[in-house]
Amino acid sequence: MSSDTSSPPDPEFLAAAAQSRNATTTQALSSSELLRQHEQRQKFRRLIDPGISRPNSQEAAMASLKILSKISENLIREPENPKFRQFKTTNDTIRRCLIETKGALEYAIELGFRPEIKDFQPLYVWNERKSEELRLGAQILQETIALAEQKSARSQKNAAEAKAATEAVTRNTLLAFMDDRKTKMLRDQRDRHNREARALRSSSEETTSPSPAPPSAEMPGNGHVLSSPDPVVVDESPYRD
Repeated sequence: MSSDTSSPPDPEFLAAAAQSRNATTTQALSSSELLRQHEQRQKFRRLIDPGISRPNSQEAAMASLKILSKISENLIREPENPKFRQFKTTNDTIRRCLIETKGALEYAIELGFRPEIKDFQPLYVWNERKSEELRLGAQILQETIALAEQKSARSQKNAAEAKAATEAVTRNTLLAFMDDRKTKMLRDQRDRHNREARALRSSSEETTSPSPAPPSAEMPGNGHVLSSPDPVVVDESPYRD
């Protein structure tokens, strides 16, 4: 009587199979996690624009973003510090930048802050289970602030260049006008000097030119001509009446 005996599985084969299953599971989890993080980032971006940027002035929106960024960065750096795990709504900066600025408080809530009352004081306290949201929200705030500052720097540079170009055109126009006036003044002086020189030469020529000789004059009489050196004798007719 014969019986079939199977050999035990190869340990290396089992390890490879387990590693393959773990890799597949990890890859699936990573894909879903990346998708969730992408959706969360998009949500934070929408909370900024249009949530904060559109209903507020540019200055108020930027001030709120910087306060939110400071709160999140402090909390990421020192998560156990109770001073950074909450903020009071009665604080002037918090009231102005988070409470009065539309959309700013909604962003803080998405970071993980929830309203509470402690010692009859209204507070917003951070929930430590929102660490991932805090990290992603802080990244979006840093990106948005950096882009806004770059845009502002470009605008200031363009404005300065436009101002410099306008001033250069104005300066060149003024210099050209002054050059034209100077050129006209010099031309007028040259023309005046030429006229004076011509008038002086004309006057000098009239002074130095000889006077013309007077015409010969004849006086009535017996044939004497004033201009002749010898008298002329006219013979009388031999016939007499």
